[in-house]
Amino acid sequence: ITSVPAREMESNPIKHKFGIGTWSWGDKNWGYGTSYGEAELEGAFNAAMDNGATFFDSAEIYAMGLSEELLGRFMKKYAQSHPDAPKPYIATKFIPLPHKIFSSSLESAVRGSLSRLGVDSIDLYQVHGPAFSSRSVETWAEALADVYHKGLVKAVGVSNFSIDQVRRTHRVLAARGVPLTSNQIEFSLLRNNPAYNGHIDACRELGVQVIAYSPLAMGRLTGKYSASNPPPNARKFGDQPWEEIEPLIEAMKSIGERHGKNPLQVALNWCERKGTIPIGGAKTDRHVTEQVAAFGWELTPDEVAQLDKLSLSEKRGFFNVWQEKY
Repeated sequence: ITSVPAREMESNPIKHKFGIGTWSWGDKNWGYGTSYGEAELEGAFNAAMDNGATFFDSAEIYAMGLSEELLGRFMKKYAQSHPDAPKPYIATKFIPLPHKIFSSSLESAVRGSLSRLGVDSIDLYQVHGPAFSSRSVETWAEALADVYHKGLVKAVGVSNFSIDQVRRTHRVLAARGVPLTSNQIEFSLLRNNPAYNGHIDACRELGVQVIAYSPLAMGRLTGKYSASNPPPNARKFGDQPWEEIEPLIEAMKSIGERHGKNPLQVALNWCERKGTIPIGGAKTDRHVTEQVAAFGWELTPDEVAQLDKLSLSEKRGFFNVWQEKY
Protein backbone atom coordinates (compact mmCIF):
# COMPACT_ATOMS: atom_id res chain seq x y z
CA ILE A 1 0.00 0.00 0.00
CA THR A 2 1.26 3.47 -0.82
CA SER A 3 2.49 5.50 2.14
CA VAL A 4 2.69 9.28 2.16
CA PRO A 5 5.29 11.00 4.37
CA ALA A 6 3.73 13.26 6.97
CA ARG A 7 5.67 16.24 5.59
CA GLU A 8 3.50 16.12 2.44
CA MET A 9 0.63 17.40 4.57
CA GLU A 10 1.86 20.90 3.69
CA SER A 11 0.46 20.52 0.17
CA ASN A 12 -2.92 19.15 1.25
CA PRO A 13 -5.98 21.43 0.91
CA ILE A 14 -6.90 21.05 4.59
CA LYS A 15 -4.07 22.30 6.78
CA HIS A 16 -4.62 19.87 9.64
CA LYS A 17 -3.01 16.54 10.45
CA PHE A 18 -6.12 15.22 12.21
CA GLY A 19 -9.56 16.22 13.39
CA ILE A 20 -11.96 15.66 16.28
CA GLY A 21 -15.18 13.85 15.44
CA THR A 22 -18.37 14.96 17.19
CA TRP A 23 -20.81 12.20 16.23
CA SER A 24 -21.28 11.31 19.92
CA TRP A 25 -21.81 14.90 21.09
CA GLY A 26 -25.34 15.10 22.46
CA ASP A 27 -26.30 11.62 21.28
CA LYS A 28 -27.96 9.47 23.95
CA ASN A 29 -27.19 6.34 21.93
CA TRP A 30 -23.52 6.95 22.78
CA GLY A 31 -24.27 7.53 26.47
CA TYR A 32 -24.80 11.30 26.49
CA GLY A 33 -26.55 12.26 29.69
CA THR A 34 -25.50 9.10 31.50
CA SER A 35 -21.80 8.24 31.08
CA TYR A 36 -20.83 11.76 29.97
CA GLY A 37 -22.44 15.15 29.51
CA GLU A 38 -21.96 18.70 28.32
CA ALA A 39 -19.22 19.43 30.86
CA GLU A 40 -17.08 16.54 29.61
CA LEU A 41 -17.60 17.55 25.98
CA GLU A 42 -16.66 21.15 26.71
CA GLY A 43 -13.53 19.82 28.41
CA ALA A 44 -12.73 17.88 25.26
CA PHE A 45 -13.25 20.96 23.09
CA ASN A 46 -11.09 23.15 25.31
CA ALA A 47 -8.33 20.54 25.47
CA ALA A 48 -8.35 20.29 21.69
CA MET A 49 -8.09 24.05 21.25
CA ASP A 50 -5.39 24.32 23.91
CA ASN A 51 -3.34 21.68 22.09
CA GLY A 52 -3.76 23.15 18.60
CA ALA A 53 -6.25 20.48 17.49
CA THR A 54 -8.63 22.94 15.89
CA PHE A 55 -10.36 20.80 13.22
CA PHE A 56 -13.82 19.62 14.29
CA ASP A 57 -16.19 17.53 12.18
CA SER A 58 -19.96 17.45 12.75
CA ALA A 59 -23.19 16.91 10.78
CA GLU A 60 -26.77 18.13 10.80
CA ILE A 61 -27.91 14.58 11.59
CA TYR A 62 -25.66 14.11 14.65
CA ALA A 63 -27.97 14.13 17.68
CA MET A 64 -30.49 15.84 15.37
CA GLY A 65 -28.50 19.08 15.38
CA LEU A 66 -27.45 19.08 19.04
CA SER A 67 -23.87 18.20 18.12
CA GLU A 68 -23.62 21.42 16.11
CA GLU A 69 -25.34 23.43 18.86
CA LEU A 70 -22.88 22.20 21.47
CA LEU A 71 -19.93 22.88 19.19
CA GLY A 72 -21.21 26.41 18.57
CA ARG A 73 -21.72 26.99 22.28
CA PHE A 74 -18.20 25.82 23.13
CA MET A 75 -16.66 27.93 20.35
CA LYS A 76 -18.37 31.07 21.61
CA LYS A 77 -17.28 30.54 25.23
CA TYR A 78 -13.71 29.68 24.26
CA ALA A 79 -13.42 32.76 22.04
CA GLN A 80 -14.62 34.97 24.88
CA SER A 81 -11.98 33.62 27.28
CA HIS A 82 -9.24 33.28 24.62
CA PRO A 83 -9.71 36.28 22.29
CA ASP A 84 -6.30 35.84 20.62
CA ALA A 85 -6.62 32.09 19.99
CA PRO A 86 -6.83 30.75 16.41
CA LYS A 87 -10.36 30.08 15.24
CA PRO A 88 -11.42 26.44 14.94
CA TYR A 89 -11.81 24.88 11.50
CA ILE A 90 -15.39 23.58 11.30
CA ALA A 91 -16.65 20.89 8.96
CA THR A 92 -20.24 19.70 8.88
CA LYS A 93 -22.53 17.78 6.55
CA PHE A 94 -25.84 17.73 4.70
CA ILE A 95 -27.63 14.38 4.55
CA PRO A 96 -29.61 13.95 1.31
CA LEU A 97 -32.42 11.72 2.53
CA PRO A 98 -34.99 10.51 -0.05
CA HIS A 99 -37.58 13.16 0.86
CA LYS A 100 -35.13 15.96 0.03
CA ILE A 101 -36.07 16.22 -3.62
CA PHE A 102 -35.25 19.88 -4.20
CA SER A 103 -31.69 21.07 -4.63
CA SER A 104 -32.60 24.02 -2.41
CA SER A 105 -32.73 21.54 0.50
CA LEU A 106 -28.96 21.79 0.72
CA GLU A 107 -28.96 25.57 1.12
CA SER A 108 -31.68 25.30 3.76
CA ALA A 109 -29.53 22.78 5.62
CA VAL A 110 -26.49 25.06 5.39
CA ARG A 111 -28.43 27.94 6.89
CA GLY A 112 -29.67 25.69 9.69
CA SER A 113 -26.11 24.61 10.47
CA LEU A 114 -24.88 28.20 10.39
CA SER A 115 -27.51 29.13 12.97
CA ARG A 116 -26.74 26.19 15.26
CA LEU A 117 -22.97 26.76 15.01
CA GLY A 118 -23.28 30.53 15.41
CA VAL A 119 -20.97 31.32 12.50
CA ASP A 120 -21.29 33.34 9.28
CA SER A 121 -19.61 30.77 7.04
CA ILE A 122 -18.74 27.06 7.32
CA ASP A 123 -15.12 26.10 6.62
CA LEU A 124 -15.92 22.77 4.95
CA TYR A 125 -19.41 21.67 3.93
CA GLN A 126 -19.91 18.07 2.85
CA VAL A 127 -22.63 15.91 1.31
CA HIS A 128 -22.92 13.12 3.87
CA GLY A 129 -23.52 10.27 1.42
CA PRO A 130 -25.45 9.59 -1.78
CA ALA A 131 -26.75 6.09 -1.09
CA PHE A 132 -30.32 7.03 -0.11
CA SER A 133 -30.59 10.21 -2.15
CA SER A 134 -33.44 10.56 -4.63
CA ARG A 135 -31.35 13.02 -6.66
CA SER A 136 -28.11 12.57 -8.59
CA VAL A 137 -24.67 13.47 -7.26
CA GLU A 138 -24.58 16.12 -10.01
CA THR A 139 -27.65 17.80 -8.46
CA TRP A 140 -25.93 18.09 -5.11
CA ALA A 141 -22.68 19.21 -6.73
CA GLU A 142 -24.53 22.13 -8.33
CA ALA A 143 -26.10 22.93 -4.95
CA LEU A 144 -22.65 22.87 -3.30
CA ALA A 145 -21.39 25.30 -5.93
CA ASP A 146 -24.35 27.59 -5.26
CA VAL A 147 -23.69 27.89 -1.51
CA TYR A 148 -19.95 28.25 -2.17
CA HIS A 149 -20.50 31.18 -4.52
CA LYS A 150 -22.94 32.77 -2.06
CA GLY A 151 -20.19 32.74 0.56
CA LEU A 152 -22.12 30.50 2.93
CA VAL A 153 -19.30 27.94 2.89
CA LYS A 154 -15.55 28.34 2.30
CA ALA A 155 -14.91 24.88 0.87
CA VAL A 156 -16.96 21.87 -0.19
CA GLY A 157 -16.50 18.14 0.11
CA VAL A 158 -18.30 14.81 -0.01
CA SER A 159 -18.50 11.74 2.20
CA ASN A 160 -18.97 8.05 1.45
CA PHE A 161 -18.63 8.68 -2.30
CA SER A 162 -17.22 6.06 -4.64
CA ILE A 163 -14.37 7.19 -6.85
CA ASP A 164 -16.77 7.38 -9.82
CA GLN A 165 -19.04 9.68 -7.80
CA VAL A 166 -16.03 11.74 -6.72
CA ARG A 167 -15.02 12.19 -10.36
CA ARG A 168 -18.54 13.16 -11.39
CA THR A 169 -18.80 15.67 -8.55
CA HIS A 170 -15.32 17.02 -9.30
CA ARG A 171 -16.31 17.54 -12.96
CA VAL A 172 -19.45 19.55 -12.12
CA LEU A 173 -17.70 21.67 -9.51
CA ALA A 174 -14.73 22.36 -11.80
CA ALA A 175 -17.13 23.71 -14.43
CA ARG A 176 -18.43 26.11 -11.78
CA GLY A 177 -14.93 27.12 -10.67
CA VAL A 178 -15.21 25.35 -7.31
CA PRO A 179 -12.53 22.99 -5.95
CA LEU A 180 -13.63 19.66 -4.49
CA THR A 181 -11.69 19.65 -1.24
CA SER A 182 -12.33 16.26 0.31
CA ASN A 183 -13.99 12.87 0.44
CA GLN A 184 -14.62 11.58 3.95
CA ILE A 185 -14.66 7.77 4.08
CA GLU A 186 -14.31 4.97 6.59
CA PHE A 187 -10.64 3.97 6.73
CA SER A 188 -8.61 2.15 9.36
CA LEU A 189 -6.38 -0.84 9.94
CA LEU A 190 -9.62 -2.84 10.09
CA ARG A 191 -10.96 -1.34 6.86
CA ASN A 192 -7.99 -0.93 4.56
CA ASN A 193 -10.01 -1.23 1.32
CA PRO A 194 -9.45 2.36 0.08
CA ALA A 195 -5.65 1.92 0.22
CA TYR A 196 -5.72 -1.35 -1.74
CA ASN A 197 -8.39 -0.57 -4.35
CA GLY A 198 -6.85 2.69 -5.55
CA HIS A 199 -9.43 5.02 -4.00
CA ILE A 200 -6.93 7.10 -2.03
CA ASP A 201 -4.56 7.35 -5.00
CA ALA A 202 -7.40 8.39 -7.32
CA CYS A 203 -8.52 11.11 -4.93
CA ARG A 204 -4.94 12.35 -4.64
CA GLU A 205 -4.68 12.60 -8.44
CA LEU A 206 -7.77 14.83 -8.42
CA GLY A 207 -6.41 16.97 -5.59
CA VAL A 208 -9.12 15.66 -3.25
CA GLN A 209 -8.05 15.09 0.36
CA VAL A 210 -9.22 11.85 1.96
CA ILE A 211 -10.56 12.30 5.49
CA ALA A 212 -10.65 9.02 7.42
CA TYR A 213 -13.59 8.52 9.77
CA SER A 214 -13.70 5.72 12.35
CA PRO A 215 -9.87 5.42 12.21
CA LEU A 216 -9.98 3.54 15.53
CA ALA A 217 -12.72 1.15 14.35
CA MET A 218 -15.02 2.35 17.11
CA GLY A 219 -12.52 1.54 19.83
CA ARG A 220 -11.34 -1.83 18.54
CA LEU A 221 -7.88 -0.44 17.77
CA THR A 222 -7.33 1.24 21.14
CA GLY A 223 -6.40 -1.94 23.01
CA LYS A 224 -9.32 -1.34 25.36
CA TYR A 225 -11.51 -4.13 23.98
CA SER A 226 -11.06 -7.85 23.37
CA ALA A 227 -13.02 -10.98 22.48
CA SER A 228 -14.15 -11.24 26.10
CA ASN A 229 -14.85 -7.49 26.35
CA PRO A 230 -16.12 -6.31 22.94
CA PRO A 231 -17.43 -2.81 22.15
CA PRO A 232 -21.18 -2.19 22.56
CA ASN A 233 -23.24 -3.93 19.87
CA ALA A 234 -24.17 -0.73 18.06
CA ARG A 235 -20.54 -0.06 17.15
CA LYS A 236 -20.31 -1.82 13.79
CA PHE A 237 -17.48 -0.01 11.97
CA GLY A 238 -14.45 -2.30 11.81
CA ASP A 239 -16.42 -5.25 13.20
CA GLN A 240 -13.90 -7.95 12.31
CA PRO A 241 -13.40 -11.37 13.98
CA TRP A 242 -11.37 -10.98 17.16
CA GLU A 243 -9.09 -13.86 16.22
CA GLU A 244 -7.95 -11.68 13.30
CA ILE A 245 -7.82 -8.43 15.27
CA GLU A 246 -5.73 -9.72 18.16
CA PRO A 247 -2.46 -10.37 16.21
CA LEU A 248 -2.74 -6.82 14.86
CA ILE A 249 -3.23 -5.36 18.35
CA GLU A 250 -0.21 -7.27 19.65
CA ALA A 251 1.93 -5.89 16.81
CA MET A 252 0.63 -2.37 17.50
CA LYS A 253 1.57 -2.72 21.16
CA SER A 254 5.08 -3.90 20.26
CA ILE A 255 5.57 -1.11 17.71
CA GLY A 256 4.14 1.46 20.09
CA GLU A 257 6.53 0.49 22.86
CA ARG A 258 9.48 1.39 20.63
CA HIS A 259 8.08 4.92 20.26
CA GLY A 260 6.57 5.36 23.70
CA LYS A 261 3.08 5.20 22.16
CA ASN A 262 -0.05 3.11 22.65
CA PRO A 263 -2.13 1.21 20.04
CA LEU A 264 -4.53 4.14 19.56
CA GLN A 265 -1.64 6.41 18.64
CA VAL A 266 -0.13 3.82 16.32
CA ALA A 267 -3.49 3.40 14.54
CA LEU A 268 -3.88 7.14 13.92
CA ASN A 269 -0.26 7.54 12.81
CA TRP A 270 -0.74 4.72 10.29
CA CYS A 271 -3.73 6.57 8.82
CA GLU A 272 -1.61 9.70 8.49
CA ARG A 273 1.16 7.72 6.78
CA LYS A 274 -1.42 6.64 4.20
CA GLY A 275 -2.05 10.25 3.26
CA THR A 276 -5.36 10.64 5.06
CA ILE A 277 -6.57 13.01 7.77
CA PRO A 278 -8.02 10.82 10.55
CA ILE A 279 -10.88 12.11 12.69
CA GLY A 280 -11.28 10.18 15.91
CA GLY A 281 -14.19 10.67 18.26
CA ALA A 282 -13.53 12.37 21.59
CA LYS A 283 -15.86 12.78 24.55
CA THR A 284 -13.35 13.87 27.22
CA ASP A 285 -10.16 15.90 27.53
CA ARG A 286 -8.21 12.65 28.04
CA HIS A 287 -9.45 11.33 24.69
CA VAL A 288 -8.16 14.47 23.03
CA THR A 289 -4.71 14.59 24.62
CA GLU A 290 -4.21 10.91 23.79
CA GLN A 291 -4.99 11.60 20.13
CA VAL A 292 -2.76 14.67 19.99
CA ALA A 293 0.18 12.44 20.95
CA ALA A 294 -0.44 10.30 17.85
CA PHE A 295 1.22 12.96 15.71
CA GLY A 296 4.58 14.70 15.53
CA TRP A 297 6.44 11.41 14.99
CA GLU A 298 6.44 8.76 12.26
CA LEU A 299 6.17 5.02 12.02
CA THR A 300 9.15 3.61 10.13
CA PRO A 301 8.63 2.14 6.64
CA ASP A 302 9.21 -1.36 8.05
CA GLU A 303 6.63 -0.78 10.78
CA VAL A 304 4.10 0.49 8.24
CA ALA A 305 4.74 -2.61 6.11
CA GLN A 306 4.24 -4.87 9.13
CA LEU A 307 0.93 -3.21 9.93
CA ASP A 308 -0.12 -3.35 6.28
CA LYS A 309 0.27 -7.14 6.30
CA LEU A 310 -1.90 -7.46 9.40
CA SER A 311 -4.53 -4.92 8.36
CA LEU A 312 -7.93 -6.21 7.25
CA SER A 313 -10.40 -5.54 4.46
CA GLU A 314 -14.05 -5.13 5.36
CA LYS A 315 -16.71 -7.10 3.55
CA ARG A 316 -19.89 -5.31 2.58
CA GLY A 317 -23.01 -6.24 4.51
CA PHE A 318 -26.36 -4.88 5.63
CA PHE A 319 -24.83 -2.36 8.05
CA ASN A 320 -22.67 -0.60 5.47
CA VAL A 321 -24.99 -0.82 2.47
CA TRP A 322 -25.37 2.97 2.67
CA GLN A 323 -21.64 3.34 2.00
CA GLU A 324 -20.83 3.44 -1.68
CA LYS A 325 -18.18 0.97 -2.87
CA TYR A 326 -14.82 2.38 -1.85
